[in-house]
Amino acid sequence: WYNIDNYTNFMQNLIKKDPGLVKKLRATFLKLGSALDLPLVRIGEAGTEDFKSVSECYSKALVSYVRKVLQIIPQSMFSLLEEIVKVLTHDMVEVPTRLDKDKLKDYAQLNERYKVAKLTHAISVFTDGMLMMKSTLVGVIKIDPKKLLEDGIRKELVTRVAAAFNNALVFNQKGVSNDLSQVLLRLSSKTDGFRRSFEYIQDYLNIFGLKMWQEEVMRIINYNVEQECNTFLRQKVFDWQSLYQSQHIPIPRFQPIDESQTFIGRLARQLLNITNPTLTLYVDPVKTWYDMKTNEEALNSSIFGKIVDALEPFGLQGLDRLYCFMIVTELQRFTKTSTKLILSDKTMMGQMQNAMRTLHPHTKTVEQPAKFYGPLITKIAKFSAPLAPYILRIGQIQVIRQQISLTLHSLAKFESKQLVTAVETLNNALVANVTSHYTLDSVTPTDSLYEVTPYLGACGLTQPLLQVYSTFKDIPMLPMLMFLHLHSHVSKLQYNSNCDLLVPTKRAADSLDPVVFNVGLSTILRQFPGEYLIEFQELCAQYISSFSLAGTTPSTPIVFLKQFSECSNSPLILTRNCVPYNVLNTHVPK
Repeated sequence: WYNIDNYTNFMQNLIKKDPGLVKKLRATFLKLGSALDLPLVRIGEAGTEDFKSVSECYSKALVSYVRKVLQIIPQSMFSLLEEIVKVLTHDMVEVPTRLDKDKLKDYAQLNERYKVAKLTHAISVFTDGMLMMKSTLVGVIKIDPKKLLEDGIRKELVTRVAAAFNNALVFNQKGVSNDLSQVLLRLSSKTDGFRRSFEYIQDYLNIFGLKMWQEEVMRIINYNVEQECNTFLRQKVFDWQSLYQSQHIPIPRFQPIDESQTFIGRLARQLLNITNPTLTLYVDPVKTWYDMKTNEEALNSSIFGKIVDALEPFGLQGLDRLYCFMIVTELQRFTKTSTKLILSDKTMMGQMQNAMRTLHPHTKTVEQPAKFYGPLITKIAKFSAPLAPYILRIGQIQVIRQQISLTLHSLAKFESKQLVTAVETLNNALVANVTSHYTLDSVTPTDSLYEVTPYLGACGLTQPLLQVYSTFKDIPMLPMLMFLHLHSHVSKLQYNSNCDLLVPTKRAADSLDPVVFNVGLSTILRQFPGEYLIEFQELCAQYISSFSLAGTTPSTPIVFLKQFSECSNSPLILTRNCVPYNVLNTHVPK
């Protein structure tokens, strides 16, 4: 093996000069295969059971060597393909749908088209040389030249595209949206050139170029998402266990340059840096983040369309999956911290228990609410301060996931409306079946639920704000803790009639995004039994009702409760049992 490898570069150089020599190499490979005959004959005469395993082992090694020698053909093809990409992307101008005959000569671009035709012919010559080699039996394994060519093209495509993704998605300035937009635009230009050139030459190579492109890009994205998610898992997924890694068409791994392991992790964290909820404010009607200090636009929903252009829809799906792992990690940290806080301070726990007994039932009102709630909220402010970062990070990721879902859904409806309709219908049927399972004695098709889930994610038919990510043990008095923690921040918020939402007050030292905070609270409470969500709303409604009857209408808590009901998909009827109808409707801005 070591001796024959010395001739590899010599053979590859000859093939590069004259692709027709591949046909003559067939005799060389057959000769190498015949070198296995004599040892295998002796093993067979010995009557051992190792004949099959030994022959397969050495045949696979020989096939790997054949692939190594012939890989020069895909490499040479891609060198020519890069020149085609350059011409198609930078030199040639696309012909418009309608064109004046006077401008026909300008759009003819004869020199550029001649250059593309010449390069395409050179690529087809390499393909012909490869296909001249007939099916060959190497050891006990039969080699199909067409399959060998396709695997070689896939291998070279994966190597170059993965390197392009890794090299492009590097951010010098953390939290700067312009830097992110420029990086995505440059990457989308490269990927568009690759895709267009593949579509152009697929007929000359006799391959399904677009299908190959989509399959390999999806594999690259999913593999990198899998490796990034390993940082959140105790049991790691290794390459030999991965569904997306391949021995013959390996996906390269690159050295991490920051806390992220892959390019998809760098992209995910860059989005989080830009939309930092302590520095930006999310305005839901326009789907845009604004800087709190300058009031300038920090990021808008169009960035997700640019991600689709750069990484295909698989990139957005991969981001969504990675964000799910991040949310579960933040929920685990929140649960651990809140449990430790409640159980560690017995004095505070006793005060909260006394307050719960005083407030029960929640339909009654509290006399002198300022004296009752004020000291309790003041004490809980420092006590519950460690929970705020977890609530904000969970809400921030949830808002981004919601934008990803909207982008995927609009894209799917535009590109494949029939598929979206079919998946929606199937989903409704499965939901109806699951619902009837609890009312009637019917069988729930669990296999179908698992099979349809990837299609729902791809079509953007998910509801991140209503998702239960994991099950946790009950935390005593969590609704009460969340209620008091919320109202420790209410004084830092005010209602803005122009945007119809809450915004931080100018004098607030530690500003936060009310929408993100709202979403974070809703997501956390949804991970626990449904009574937690209802009790939290009842406590908020009781607070509003008590102050309203005392002559002071708390407008900010009313607006927050209304938005919380919309966010958690719980009807206001739950709060109307505790809040007078005229108070809730008069003071809720329209």
